[in-house]
Amino acid sequence: MRDTLYTDVLLGESYREIRHPSGLTIRVLHKDGYKSSFALFATKYGSIDTRIEQPDGSFRAIPEGTAHFLEHKLFESEDLDAFARFAKTGANANAFTSFDMTAYLFSGAACFSENLEILLDFVQSPYFTEQTVRKEQGIIGQEIRMYRDSADWEVEFNLLRALYHHHPVRIDIAGTEQTIAEISADLLYDCYRNFYNLHNMVLAVAGNATVEEVLAVADKVLKPAVGKSAVREFVPEPKAPAQSYIEERMPVNVPSFALGYKEAISAPERTGKEVLCTEVLLDAVAGRSSALYERLLREGLINTGFGAQYFYGFGYANCEFSGESADPKRAAAEIRKAVAAARQTGIDRESFERARRKLYGRIVMGFNDVQSVAVDMVESYFAGDDLFERARVCRDMTLEDVNARLKEILDDETAALSVVLPADGKEA
Repeated sequence: MRDTLYTDVLLGESYREIRHPSGLTIRVLHKDGYKSSFALFATKYGSIDTRIEQPDGSFRAIPEGTAHFLEHKLFESEDLDAFARFAKTGANANAFTSFDMTAYLFSGAACFSENLEILLDFVQSPYFTEQTVRKEQGIIGQEIRMYRDSADWEVEFNLLRALYHHHPVRIDIAGTEQTIAEISADLLYDCYRNFYNLHNMVLAVAGNATVEEVLAVADKVLKPAVGKSAVREFVPEPKAPAQSYIEERMPVNVPSFALGYKEAISAPERTGKEVLCTEVLLDAVAGRSSALYERLLREGLINTGFGAQYFYGFGYANCEFSGESADPKRAAAEIRKAVAAARQTGIDRESFERARRKLYGRIVMGFNDVQSVAVDMVESYFAGDDLFERARVCRDMTLEDVNARLKEILDDETAALSVVLPADGKEA
């Protein structure tokens, strides 16, 4: 069993990473003085994994939405489902499926070892039947229809469909009613065996729990992994978006928009430096302290819900500016002009330092929240980093780094605009 201590002196934080004999990697950050703990058991399997590796190294397609469907079904058992088991201990339990991973979690101030045992046990104990699969198809079908009524959801996924030609990030996380109808119990077992291999997973614990407590439960419950980490297929994308504009009308009072700049990438993963430099430059260009934000707000082209984010994962990356606007096309045009100007002149030192210090402060403050720490431990592990990488990169970042990154991205030829307009109104 490999046991490594990681420490960041400036942050005043340490955590342990253990390679358990079962094949699972475990990360534990103990917080002195904290009463609660947060645990996250995650697999590198998300909605973008729409193809599964075969024994000969080839890939075959699986229905869109299978990862999310499997997450729902894994809480069930022949006897008592996992939520009922957690209810007896008083823990708060949940799960989520993102584009790149599926995670199961609990938080609580008591019965930590018992709760961890429940978590590790039910995630390792799949139980699927054709009858329960058919029942879940109806439940998730209702969930899909509900999300279709959300303007925020639609403007986001319409943007992804506009930006990407082939990459499965353009697919709704839950799939469609047609694709989930193709899911069977046998398929779920196939996907479980492939993606829920402990070599493909990580357990992160933060808060009032010790390494010794975690390992005692792990030694008792974890089953030795058979096989290897799942292989994820890289889907190449052309530089240009699939379409430059996409529009939908919905029963909303105020139009909304999402302007995205697709990043041309040749490797599936972004480095920590690329990610943080992008976050800093987006805040410098369009954050609440920027001239662009102040001007758009003053002219009534956005409200305080406007924001910019770097959206990235395995094989995809884009910069997105989004919010509500009475005139979304004009708002997008003004943003595009400001972005083009920034690429010409670069970010000034004052704006850079303000954005960098703001980001570093957010990173530091994140260590006060056990949920944030656990999520960061999982995400950094799947990215191949240690937990303190973001802090180190942010401390060492220079203005030259950010301006060099700016020259690589936010090319207007890669942009696409998604707009949701009122169903009974005129086009803005």
